[in-house]
Amino acid sequence: MSEVVLADTGPLVAILNQSDQHHKQSIEALKTLRLPLLTCWPVLTEAAYLLRQYPDAVAKLLEGLQSGFLELLPLDESDASAIRGILSTYRDQGYQLADASLMHLAEREDIATVFTLDRRDFDVYRPQAFAALRLLPE
Repeated sequence: MSEVVLADTGPLVAILNQSDQHHKQSIEALKTLRLPLLTCWPVLTEAAYLLRQYPDAVAKLLEGLQSGFLELLPLDESDASAIRGILSTYRDQGYQLADASLMHLAEREDIATVFTLDRRDFDVYRPQAFAALRLLPE
C-alpha cells in the first residue's frame, strides 16, 4: 500500500505486545502499510501508558521514532481549538485526547486512512474534508 497512514494507539500496543489479542492481526496488517506510520504525542503517550508493564516495549516504541517506523506529526496551540471542537461535538462518544488528535490530523493533513483497532470511535467520526475515514485493518 502506498498511501500515507495515521497510526492509532491500539495497533502500536498490539504490535509491541505479543500477548495482545490483536498482535497477529496487527502484524499482518502492518506488512501491507507504507512506512513511516504517522502519529502524534498523545497517541504515543497513551501507548506508553498501556505498555507500562513492559518496559522493553516502551523502549521499542520510542526506538520506532528513531528508526523511521514512526513519524510524529506536530501539534501545537494552534491545533487546540479544533481538537477541543471534536471532543465537544462528539462528547457523547467519550473520545480521548489521542483519538481527537488523530481525527484532527486526518483533516489537517488530508489523510483519510487510519490504522486502528478502535472502529467504534473512528466509524462515528465524520470529517469535513472527505466522506469518511478508511480504517485498517479492514
